[in-house]
Amino acid sequence: MKQACDSCGRVPAEAALIPFDGQLLCPACLEQATTLCSHCGSRIWNEENAGDSQTPLCQRCYDRCYTSCVQCGRLIRETDAFYPGDDTDEPYCQNCWTRREQDVAIHDYYFKPDPIFYGIGPRYFGVELEIDGAGEDRSNARQLLELANRSAQHIYIKHDGSLDDGLEIVTHPMTLSYHETQMPWSSLLSAARAMGYTSHQARTCGLHVHVSREAFGETEEKQDAVIARILYFFEKFWDELLKFSRRTPRQLERWAARYGYKEQPRDILEHAKKGCHGGRYTCVNLQNPDTVELRIFRGSLRYSTLMATLQLADRICDAALYLSDQELKTLSWTTFAAGCQAPELVRYLKERRLYVNDPVDAEEEV
Repeated sequence: MKQACDSCGRVPAEAALIPFDGQLLCPACLEQATTLCSHCGSRIWNEENAGDSQTPLCQRCYDRCYTSCVQCGRLIRETDAFYPGDDTDEPYCQNCWTRREQDVAIHDYYFKPDPIFYGIGPRYFGVELEIDGAGEDRSNARQLLELANRSAQHIYIKHDGSLDDGLEIVTHPMTLSYHETQMPWSSLLSAARAMGYTSHQARTCGLHVHVSREAFGETEEKQDAVIARILYFFEKFWDELLKFSRRTPRQLERWAARYGYKEQPRDILEHAKKGCHGGRYTCVNLQNPDTVELRIFRGSLRYSTLMATLQLADRICDAALYLSDQELKTLSWTTFAAGCQAPELVRYLKERRLYVNDPVDAEEEV
C-alpha cells in the first residue's frame, strides 16, 4: 500500500513521494510549500524564506550576504547597502539613502551627489561659495536650502574644515545665463548676510568656479589645448587677476598658487600635469576629471561681485576657445577688458581700476 503525503494526505497516483525535512511530500505540495534559495540552491519552507518573493533565501545566506533597508524594508545585498556611520549603523537601500542625504542639511566634506545640469550647455559653471562667522548651523543651512531650492534642486551645503564657524554652499552645474536669471543668488546672499555670515570680510573664504571640461571640446586633445591657454592667461595676466581676486599674494600662495610663466601654453599645461605645485591648491585646479576649477577668487556675499566673477570666468573661456596661441600671446589686458560687456563685470573692473574707462567708487564687500 502506497504511503500518503504528509501535507495533503493524498496518495499520489503516479509520482513517488519526495522526502523533505523529515516529511514525505507529493510533488504538488513540495512545489506549493517550498522554494529554492536563490543564493545557494538549497530547498526551504516558504514560511522560512528570509528573502522575498523575487529573491528567496535561506536564513544562512541572508545572514551572510543580504540585509534589509531600515527605511523601506527592501531586500538588498550587503555589498549594495549604505550605512550612515552613526551609532545605529543601520542599512539603507540606494533610493532611501539618496532621500536621506537630501534631507540632511549639512553634508560632510566628501559628499558629491550626481550633478543636475541647468540650462543648455555645454558650458556649465558650478560655484563653491564659503561663508563664515555665523555657525555651522543646521537651522541656518535649512533656511538657505529652502530659499535656494524652492523651484529646483539648485544647491547643497557641506562642512568645510578650513572655515572657523561656517558653511560651504555648492551649486549644481548651471549655464551663465541660468546663474544670472534663474538661480536666486540675490535673495540667497541677502539671507546669509542677515544671518550674520560674511565671506570677503571673514578672510577664510574662497569663491571657486568649476567649468565643465566638455565646454572646451569633444576630445581630450581639444580640451587640453583650451586648458593650456587658460593656464597661460592666468600667468600672463597674473597681476590683473590678483587685483580682481581681492586675495593677498600670501593667500594665493597657500590656496591658489600659480604654476609659473612659460613661453608656450602647452609648456605650462605639461608642467601642471606633472603635479609640480600644490595639488588642488592651485589657481587652476586640474585634478577633477569632469571640470576645471578656478580657485583664485576671494569669497563675497555681494551679488554684483559674484556675478562679475562668473562673467569673467566666461570671458576667459571665450579667449581660450576662440584665440590661437599666438593671438593670446599678443593680447593685452586693455584689449581683453574693452571686450567685456556684461554690466556687473564692467562695473567691477572699473571699481578695481582694471577697465579702460574712468574708475567708479566701489561698494563695500561682505
